[in-house]
Formats: sequence, C-alpha cells, structure tokens
Amino acid sequence: MQKPALAALALVLALGACGSGSWSRLNPMTWFGDDSVETIAPSSGWASTVDRRALVPVVSDMEVLRTPEGAIVRARGTTATQGWWDVQLRPVNDEKPVDGALIYEFVLAEPRQRTGTGPEQSRSVNAAVKVSNYTLAGVRRIVVRGAQNARSVRR
Repeated sequence: MQKPALAALALVLALGACGSGSWSRLNPMTWFGDDSVETIAPSSGWASTVDRRALVPVVSDMEVLRTPEGAIVRARGTTATQGWWDVQLRPVNDEKPVDGALIYEFVLAEPRQRTGTGPEQSRSVNAAVKVSNYTLAGVRRIVVRGAQNARSVRR
C-alpha cells in the first residue's frame, strides 16, 4: 500500500511543479513562448492594380465640347464583336500634357462570354471624359488613341 501512495505523492508533486509559475521549464504551457502577429504584406504595400482592359480596335469619331468649366472629350469606337463593356477614356501621363498634347487611351473590357458580330451600330461604344480649365492650360492638341488608329483635335 505504501508504493502506490508514494507514486501518487510523487505525481502530485511533479504536477504541482508544472503549475508553479510561468517561468517553470516543466510547465508545457511555456514551451513555445508567446504568440506574435506576423503579416505577409510588404512594408511598401502591395503593387497597384493593373488595368487589363484592351484598346478599342478603331476610334471612329471624336469631338471636344467646350463648357464653362473646361471641356468634354467624347469618342466613339467600333469593336469586332458585340458585348464589350467598362469603356473609359484613360488619361496618359496623369492628365499632364506631353509636348502640348493631352493624350487619352480608349480602353474597354472584353465580353465575359462569346458574342456575335452583328451590325456596326451594335458594335459601337462611346466614352467621354470631363477636362478642367486647369488641365487644359497649355494644351494645344487632344489625342484619343485606339489599337489601330488615333484621332486628334487641335485648338
């Protein structure tokens, strides 16, 4: 009867040593240390999103309409198939003139599924952008680029 009692006493003392403090090496709760928060984000941040839209194949028409606040640049393009969307006149060089020319790229997103050809009216896309008087200062020409051609208007 003494052997089981001695074994139980030794077990109670050993378990008591595990819980005797957080500094104890016998305490399994302290074997791996404190947890820490880590991030996978780079210190300079993630790269900006990449615009994967394509240039419109043909810029068929372009005009600049004067307004009291500046101008509105409108362009029409023609695609090979129907269903192109997310149309925009995307400024080049952050809307700063390059050699007196304000340049826009006519971009659009391709259809999410196969579409038909159809008549030219159904394949026509339009886009416009408002340009302030401040941006127009020093601009002598406005250019809209497509994949196969570009249209421009001089002041």
